[in-house]
Amino acid sequence: MSSLPTHLQLGSLRVDTPVVLAPMAGITNAAYRRLCAEQGAGLYVCEMITSRGLVEGDETTKKMLVFDELESVRSVQLYGTDPIYVGKAAEILCAEYGVAHIDLNFGCPVPKVTRKGGGGALPWKRNLLGEILEKAVAAAAPFDVPVTMKTRKGIDADHLTYLDAGRIAQESGCAAIALHGRTVEQAYSGEADWEAIAELKASLDHIPVLGNGDIWEAADAVRMVEETGVDGVVVGRGCLGRPWLFRDLAAAFTGEQVATLPNLGEVSLMLRRHAELLVEHMGEERGCKEIRKHVTWYLKGFPAGGELRHRLALVDTLADLDALIAELDPAAPFPVQELGTPRGRQGAPRKRVVLPAGWLDDTDGHGCVIAEDAHDTTGG
Repeated sequence: MSSLPTHLQLGSLRVDTPVVLAPMAGITNAAYRRLCAEQGAGLYVCEMITSRGLVEGDETTKKMLVFDELESVRSVQLYGTDPIYVGKAAEILCAEYGVAHIDLNFGCPVPKVTRKGGGGALPWKRNLLGEILEKAVAAAAPFDVPVTMKTRKGIDADHLTYLDAGRIAQESGCAAIALHGRTVEQAYSGEADWEAIAELKASLDHIPVLGNGDIWEAADAVRMVEETGVDGVVVGRGCLGRPWLFRDLAAAFTGEQVATLPNLGEVSLMLRRHAELLVEHMGEERGCKEIRKHVTWYLKGFPAGGELRHRLALVDTLADLDALIAELDPAAPFPVQELGTPRGRQGAPRKRVVLPAGWLDDTDGHGCVIAEDAHDTTGG
């Protein structure tokens, strides 16, 4: 059994609990990051933004780069397929937004991204991957900001890239690499391959490796570390409607086996706090619209009638939310049958991965950059 890491070191940045909140589109905004940070130490990453959008001053991109006043360690995930744009965007993040950590997305499985050779498709082009990483690392170096990358096993079972990606990340000066143990073809279906994560960890000796995939409870994170030897974990869908998971994770990495089982009253308070933070950052109308998508995750498995759930999913004001929460039974116990079960999107494997024409013909990629759309945003 491996001893558990007590912290995560990314260059000069120390993360007091080796846990990273995965960026998720429409989820990991400033309000949600603040909510999770209130539960436990860790690194909380902003929604993914595009390098071209940032460099060209796209308003949508700039609106996503909002940070909570108490967010002392600003972390942003950057997407890009052009080394020049990625380098410029990394410099802007450091110089103008005061970020302390940049993560590069090479794992997104969404077709509109892979169609342009981005996300999880890009590591197939080994030289292009190296160029992008080197530009980002060089741009961030004068600010002493660590650059990490997140990737998947590969495009599909016949086109695996993770071991090469790890080697290139290490050679390019990345501070760490995170591996989601699924291929692009799998998307979020099936089970994550923790053996691949262990293989990547064993192949690298200079940079930390983080594991991602199927961490639904704190015990899963402990098991992943013990089975794979990773230096930390990345948590995405497991915390949907359950921000207290970060409290459990912080406890688990200090040797306490804590599993928070809040009753419906405590969950309602968390839902209310989430809504309050959204309203603070976005105003009441938009904040209340944003909380609607979270209601299903917070109430999953709890007794709450369909009609009440429906009204909660249409809430317009905090006063309306309070009135509806008052109709829930605060004493209802946590639904233990939900422990360890998947949350959020799963779906089926993709019939085929959408790639640029001829993408698989070679693994070089030098000079084959496909223009980014400034508005392409997703959070894979």
